[in-house]
Amino acid sequence: MVESIGWGIVGYGWVARDYMAPGIRAAGHRLIAVADPGADSRAAAEAEGARAHADLAGLIAEPEVDAVYVATPNHLHRGAVEALCAAGKAVLCEKPMAASLVDAEAMAAAVRRSGAFYGTAFDQRHHPGHRAMRELICEGRLGTVTAVRIVYACWLDRAWTSFRGQDNWRIDPAQAGGGALMDLAPHGIDLVDFLLGEPIEDIAAMTQARAQDYAVDDGALLIGRTGSGALAQLNVAYNCPDALPRRRLEVVGTRGLLTAIDTMGQTAGGTVTLTDGADGRAENITFDETASPFLEQVRAFGRALRDPEARRAWDAERDLHTMRLIARAYAAAGTPAGRDAA
Repeated sequence: MVESIGWGIVGYGWVARDYMAPGIRAAGHRLIAVADPGADSRAAAEAEGARAHADLAGLIAEPEVDAVYVATPNHLHRGAVEALCAAGKAVLCEKPMAASLVDAEAMAAAVRRSGAFYGTAFDQRHHPGHRAMRELICEGRLGTVTAVRIVYACWLDRAWTSFRGQDNWRIDPAQAGGGALMDLAPHGIDLVDFLLGEPIEDIAAMTQARAQDYAVDDGALLIGRTGSGALAQLNVAYNCPDALPRRRLEVVGTRGLLTAIDTMGQTAGGTVTLTDGADGRAENITFDETASPFLEQVRAFGRALRDPEARRAWDAERDLHTMRLIARAYAAAGTPAGRDAA
């Protein structure tokens, strides 16, 4: 039987409404309260049966809230996480950790100081297709992994959130800290670590402001290398039309190739194929195509909240390393990143 977790959400925008709240319900957990300064967001939360607060203090005072999902614009992550950690709440914070490395460092320090259970919402770790890929890699089906190639792209123009009646803060460097690189590359960097069991250590990047009329980068190409020598290539973009193929993950090894199509993102499904390096035969890999990465993330966080042993899968210091790589990628590209540099 599922032990119900009481959740709070800070920042009730479209990701929280469309993916996190449904994931909470599907996991058998409860959405207790929401904190958001916007009257429309609070009304939406109340329509879903949650209590709504205009500020974080009201949510923190809710005794039934065990865990809190932070889904504010990036520049507000630090204040929310520090306050929640000090209050003893478990925290699942959206990626990237923050709009700047300075803020991310402060957040990690708050986690260490308080001993609070903290995780960054790298939901791609929880996609059933990606978990199946990790198992095959661990079993040695690819031999020695030589490279990971990721394309994770979308079309995000100035009016992207206008139909939702919400501010498109992702194109504001002061709120987001960067553009496509800041928003999308953390998923790929973290996924390399998850799939291979080791993080990227060296990184370089180039960014572009090619198709969109805003101040942040609308595309980036990153190359990285893990400690053992596996190479990673990430192409992330806000300038790729959604009708085009734009979500592809490949892991190449000396014995085979794993290819995932349309697995990266918030929704369930996609395909995973294993191609044998000896004869070229392709095998479709089965996985749960009905469970979204958000649902599986909620389940995993809930289990870890009740089982301290399971918390080893969540690591603020690992997530801080990812944030440092993002800062180094922007520096290598010669592009300002972070709220202080914007």
